[in-house]
Amino acid sequence: MPMWTIYHSPGFLDGQEKRDLASRIADHYEAVGLPRFYVVTVFRETSPEDMYVGGEPSSAAVRISVDHIARHASDAESRRRNAEWIKGMIAPTLNNYPDVHWEFHADETSEQLWMINGLFPPPGGSTAEETWAKDGFPSAYS
Repeated sequence: MPMWTIYHSPGFLDGQEKRDLASRIADHYEAVGLPRFYVVTVFRETSPEDMYVGGEPSSAAVRISVDHIARHASDAESRRRNAEWIKGMIAPTLNNYPDVHWEFHADETSEQLWMINGLFPPPGGSTAEETWAKDGFPSAYS
């Protein structure tokens, strides 16, 4: 499951931009075989008094935290490709704001510490995961 938490300055992204970005993020993961419902995007408006860049309050900043659980990069080159891939998802939106400070990071969490609706997700690329993706919801499997 990728979980994206996007912290942003007030009024920075409007409702349509949020919908478009969340949809683009889900599209990218779905294209590589993950069930679309694995993708969770949360937008957190953060006031300048609560977001500091370089020790100074920022009125034009975006900070994105991505948790990857369903898949992990196997080596340094794969991690760099993932970072470029993530950049490709967000740059079309954030490049519209030339004065914004933006950054992201991605963590990889053990899939053994993850459940959906009380079920451990099936192994990546398995028939059960393909069923979850096709059905659009989790179901018991063996």
